[in-house]
Amino acid sequence: MRKLFNLSVLSLLLSFISKKVLANPACAVCTVAVGASLEAARRYGLDDSIVGLWVGALLALLGYWFILWFDKKNWNFPGRDFILMVVSVGTIGGMYWQMPYQPQVIGIFYLDPLLFATIFGALTFIYVSKFYQWMKEKNGGHAHFPFEKVVLPVAALALLSVYFNYYPLAQNPVQNLGDVSALYQFSGDK
Repeated sequence: MRKLFNLSVLSLLLSFISKKVLANPACAVCTVAVGASLEAARRYGLDDSIVGLWVGALLALLGYWFILWFDKKNWNFPGRDFILMVVSVGTIGGMYWQMPYQPQVIGIFYLDPLLFATIFGALTFIYVSKFYQWMKEKNGGHAHFPFEKVVLPVAALALLSVYFNYYPLAQNPVQNLGDVSALYQFSGDK
């Protein structure tokens, strides 16, 4: 079973090898930047929510590559782009076969911080890519500066990473209370 899984993953990776370069919203430079940043974050022991942002962006990037491959094969069906993005970002679920799912309270959600950050990172990457296309269209079809397509998503993810570093997604409110017995003591009691 494992051999069949490895063979299918290998064939999927080999299917991405292309003989000609295609214009796309997610360039190869951005792919390398997101992948390298993800590895650097893990090596420095950053919080999983920060790593999740970059994982989500990388999975959204792979979703864009899927869409381009389907365009090349002329495989069109209703909702194709949305389905491919959901499948691409949904591959994060396979990671939970190897590690435990540990949901925590995140605002109004009860999710694993890595999963929440992955979804948030993917949505951020998709939004920034659409925002870049809109800005480019308003500028007569030209970027405002060289490598703007790369700088915008990487800058957005870097800013979110800094934010999550100082304001983590999941905080345990009971831990922050300290000694509960201190709540029942009054300053005048001895």
